[in-house]
Amino acid sequence: MTDSAIPAGKYDADLDRLFGAGGPLAPAVGTFKPRQAQTEMAKAVAHAIDNQQVLMAEAGTGTGKTFAYLVPALLWGGKTIVSTGTKNLQDQLFMRDIPTIRAALRAPVSVALLKGRSNYVCHFHLERTLQNGRLTSRDDVGHLREISRFIKMTNSGDKAELAKVPETATVWNLVTSTRDTCMGAECQYYQDCFVMKARREAQQADIVVVNHHLFFADVALKDTGVAELLPSANTIIFDEAHQLPDTATLFFGQSVSTSQVLELCRDVLAEGLAHARGGPDWAKVVTVVEKAARDLRLAFGEGNLRLSLPQIMPTSQFFPALDKLKAELAGMITVLEENAARAETIEACRVRAHDLAAAIDGWKPDAKAPAAEQAVLWAEAFASSLQLHKTPLSIAPIFSNQREGTPRSWIFTSATLAVKNDFKHFSDQLGLTGEPAKTWPSPFDYVNQGLLYVPTGLPEPQAAVYTDAVVDAALPVIKAAGGRTFFLCTTIRAVNKVAERLRVEFAERGWDFPLFVQGERGRTELLDSFRTAGNAVLVGSQSFWEGVDVRGDALSLVIIDKLPFAPPDDPVLAARIEVMEKQGLNGFMHHQLPEAIITLKQGAGRLIRDVDDRGVLMICDPRLITKPYGRRIWQSLPSFKRTRVQEDVLRFFDPAAAEGDDSDAGTDA
Repeated sequence: MTDSAIPAGKYDADLDRLFGAGGPLAPAVGTFKPRQAQTEMAKAVAHAIDNQQVLMAEAGTGTGKTFAYLVPALLWGGKTIVSTGTKNLQDQLFMRDIPTIRAALRAPVSVALLKGRSNYVCHFHLERTLQNGRLTSRDDVGHLREISRFIKMTNSGDKAELAKVPETATVWNLVTSTRDTCMGAECQYYQDCFVMKARREAQQADIVVVNHHLFFADVALKDTGVAELLPSANTIIFDEAHQLPDTATLFFGQSVSTSQVLELCRDVLAEGLAHARGGPDWAKVVTVVEKAARDLRLAFGEGNLRLSLPQIMPTSQFFPALDKLKAELAGMITVLEENAARAETIEACRVRAHDLAAAIDGWKPDAKAPAAEQAVLWAEAFASSLQLHKTPLSIAPIFSNQREGTPRSWIFTSATLAVKNDFKHFSDQLGLTGEPAKTWPSPFDYVNQGLLYVPTGLPEPQAAVYTDAVVDAALPVIKAAGGRTFFLCTTIRAVNKVAERLRVEFAERGWDFPLFVQGERGRTELLDSFRTAGNAVLVGSQSFWEGVDVRGDALSLVIIDKLPFAPPDDPVLAARIEVMEKQGLNGFMHHQLPEAIITLKQGAGRLIRDVDDRGVLMICDPRLITKPYGRRIWQSLPSFKRTRVQEDVLRFFDPAAAEGDDSDAGTDA
């Protein structure tokens, strides 16, 4: 599927005025400049809203897609749900973008922010944690004190408002609820519940901002409040829509873990001792279940493994250990049933235990399911837990089913939806085949603002020396750029290896480039430090490939170590490719390559974020040149000049050396 022509709509003249030089947006946004692509995209969105249609809209970096969909949504969208890829973007829309547009247009719309329940402090669990005194670290005690103060002052209960307690602090797990641990209407704090307050506000608002995880968790679990919003929604907008296939796959599948079993055991022991001390020996009841859960993890093997059901050896101890866990869990359920009448919290544990047992029992092939609804069964081991997954082979039939019923408009937008203007990969994954799609290219002057550099002489990516060779090739370029580098890797292992080498090399060479490494601090803190430093090098993997915006001189070089192909041992990928090849398709060309191109476009998009930005995109993987599919990859990237000559890159970064040299960079890539 390629670009579709979007017919003229009745709101076109209004949008020309609103987005024009004399319109209301210019004085409201100091940096606002009219952009034809932005206005054209807004017209296409308005047309889809007016005709209750689907629109896939790819808008290159700098198009201004956020305003392009928000303006028609606020004016003509009716009740609108805007779903974003990340909570950071969700907060930005709610706190900055929507208020700016609403004020500029004087649009009388109400707006609500809705997050998953784990983002809101729970009165019940906070009270229980304060009473139990189970905290083991000084940090947790201090954090709990801050949360106790916060709950008395906050209107929303949203933990994002409490900057003093890191989002990753373990204490949050003890003071927020999950679907399993929520008491619902039976809770004594129900009237004051922040989750219920957020849902009530969302019910009444014209615009509701959610994120993809919340949207699909609701479709799958009916536990987020979105289900109550959907029937009345006229317009659904997905920003960062390229993430939808992965997010939907996650939530339309089913997962159960030994960690959930251990968490249940912890709560059963606490509630049993609190409300039924004269009953059974609660420590004995939970100990056998805990042992069975830990034995199941041990039976799977050492290390972080991912295996599909057929890959697990029939002679393995895994299957007897799984049966043992089922049996011990059934025994605990019997005890809980006998004592459920003693307390509501014991009854809640009984319900959780039943749900967990059903999920574990459901981890088996469904021979009766039609081909389109087949699932992949696989297990994933972590250091101390094991997850059992049941993942749908295709989400297209499930997602298509969600779109049936009430007519409404569905807008899917991102900077990366298409491969060379072809939307087929994205549309097939979501069952959107035949729906209107359009690309609006970036307004940036990539030919003069950027350079694509593919170094020569690097080994094949699977070589043991590959990462060292990449660092060797990168060092002179990092020096020429004066730091100011994102070093993006495809694996955490490569991140650690690159960081280790750079630390040594910078010290030996006396280079004063601050080095920031993913995992050493939170992403927001790392980015703030990177921007402030002005000459830093940041080494990161997946979470820095997208949703990161560093404008200006702080970032002038993006290095990508390898083409981001999904790992070949991924059980779901392997199963999908097997199905494709049975249908006569090439799994690599029709699935792995388009996925890698879309991910690479995201990583490349970190470089040029504004009209004045300049920089080099250094892709180290020789397959970009040596493989037949390489041309398709770089033709999908921004239209940078291309070179394989290091001197061209050094000259790009040194204006003095470039003066008087009018020759173009080499284009043999």
